[in-house]
Amino acid sequence: MKAEDRRMSILEYLIKEHGPVKGTTLAAQYNVSRQVVVQDIALLRAQGIDIMATPQGYVISKDQSKGLIKTIVAKHLTDKEMEEELQIMLDYGARILDVIVEHPIYGDIKASLNISYKKELDEFMSKIKEAEPLSSLTEGVHIHTLEVPNEESYKEMLKALLKKGYLIND
Repeated sequence: MKAEDRRMSILEYLIKEHGPVKGTTLAAQYNVSRQVVVQDIALLRAQGIDIMATPQGYVISKDQSKGLIKTIVAKHLTDKEMEEELQIMLDYGARILDVIVEHPIYGDIKASLNISYKKELDEFMSKIKEAEPLSSLTEGVHIHTLEVPNEESYKEMLKALLKKGYLIND
């Protein structure tokens, strides 16, 4: 298969999938190395195709926004607190799009999370054991971009986060 044909096939594969696809899965599918897949994804992005790399794999943006986009500033210090914070967000119907930390040298450092349900949270938390979370760079302070179903759910979520001490509220 020619490289251009493989990239178009990868694009079609991602469009048809309803969730993230791991680079290793794509590599096996097309009998190439994971590094070739990384390069193919980079070339597709260069063509203007919105492909996100999440902890669960590659996902093509399908403009699936079903709610309001909100940003919160939070703080936690332990992995257990992080998991509880994220679970509270999920409990109120939020989709956790990303995490951002404000680094004194590099400015904003942003990582896509795209966590929508418990299984994705569990997978994310298992990976946290392998590396330090971004919030470790800022003494636990971080920003989340969330998609919430409605204003009422958002306000209830804020109350729950504030009650647990995770929300930074000025």
